[in-house]
Amino acid sequence: MLTAYPDHQFAEREEKAYTDRENNSRIQGYSDFLSKAHKVFFSMSMIVKDRVGRLFGKIQHYSWGGYNFIPMLIGLKPEPDMTYAEYWMGAHEKAPSQILRNDGTTIALNELIKEQPEKTLGPRMFQRYGRLPFLLKVMDVREMLSIQVHPTKSEAEIGFARENEMGIPLDAPERNYKDNNHKPELTVALSDLWLLYGFRPENQFQEVLNQVPEFHALQPVFASGGYFGLYKYVMEMPQELVNALLNTLVERILQKYNAEELEEASPDYWVAKTRVGKQGGDYDRGIFSMYFFNLVKLKQGQATFQDAGIPHAYLQGQSIEIMANSDNVIRGGLTLKHVDVPELLRLITFKSVIPEIIVGRQSDNPHERFYESPSHDFCLSRIQLSKDDFYESSANSIEILLVLSGETMLDSAGKHMLVKKGESIVVFAGVNYLMRAISEDAVLFRAFIPSNGA
Repeated sequence: MLTAYPDHQFAEREEKAYTDRENNSRIQGYSDFLSKAHKVFFSMSMIVKDRVGRLFGKIQHYSWGGYNFIPMLIGLKPEPDMTYAEYWMGAHEKAPSQILRNDGTTIALNELIKEQPEKTLGPRMFQRYGRLPFLLKVMDVREMLSIQVHPTKSEAEIGFARENEMGIPLDAPERNYKDNNHKPELTVALSDLWLLYGFRPENQFQEVLNQVPEFHALQPVFASGGYFGLYKYVMEMPQELVNALLNTLVERILQKYNAEELEEASPDYWVAKTRVGKQGGDYDRGIFSMYFFNLVKLKQGQATFQDAGIPHAYLQGQSIEIMANSDNVIRGGLTLKHVDVPELLRLITFKSVIPEIIVGRQSDNPHERFYESPSHDFCLSRIQLSKDDFYESSANSIEILLVLSGETMLDSAGKHMLVKKGESIVVFAGVNYLMRAISEDAVLFRAFIPSNGA
């Protein structure tokens, strides 16, 4: 039987590995920390041989991220003033997760899949995808993200080929298509999560134009051109006119914001947050979208699905997100990055949307709840266990499991692995496994490829 190392001793080594790197840069320091942690795990033989492995994800330090949520989840001491925006678990070429091998070395998950595609993915999924088709993330949104939209698969293939032919480097700031894949997303809230999602229904949209004095002049544009005509008008509006139109609006609502008279359920609140502490400068035309789009609040455990063509933006909160393995993002404001208005107008779905709040479907297993979506690339479920409860499954293809809270014991082929809060494992095709709660409660998320995909 493989045994787990005592918690306090591992914590001491984890802390030492973290503090030993004072002369390195922050990001390089985190890599050093992972390297030391890997060696500790190997010395304790905490691996189920060959077909199940402990997975070490990658942190993304985007400026909009929070400071404590992700470090507290994965057991990492946060550095002062360092943001921790996303924790990636998957085989993305830009930041692949690492797996600890039996000889004590590590290998990137994407490289292991390339070396042993049928063993990891299974023959059927290898033939269909040729790689891990999804990416699992933990997100901590402290400051709002850019408004964005994603392409369909065919749009991505065309756009990627076109920009390649134009000779635009993959890392160029004006590049829209980093790959030839689509990027549908499913987001499950871990706290109250606020986001923008698609155009408001027409009656609500008209009400906004009526109620916001600065938007009265936009009413004829909407009456004649609908969603497309109005959105095109504000996105192509000269910056001087954008500034003049929004300056009065922002000054008016900032007074209410500073007096704590605005509520999060009002677009005014979020618009004010974009300008707090800013003096002068151009106004971001993404402010218009904060009134044009649905403002959605997800409660913990609720989810939304963002398909191709749906403009959206995360405003605040923590979540688990699963998506197709792609970097294709076309931005529409609330950003200093490149905004390609013609491409944006071509991709957005210009019709009203009533956001569907997904609460999950109870599976035949009483402990598991599925968050279903139209995507064939991924599926996500939430598993909740009380002490000594167990979840048993057989992996049709590669799976990633993240323990969100509590402690569990993984059993597979007579081997055992302790998997605690913030730790993740990868299970390869054809493996039978059982997860048993050894704490009073445990919550896991399971990411996998649906067996009935196209």
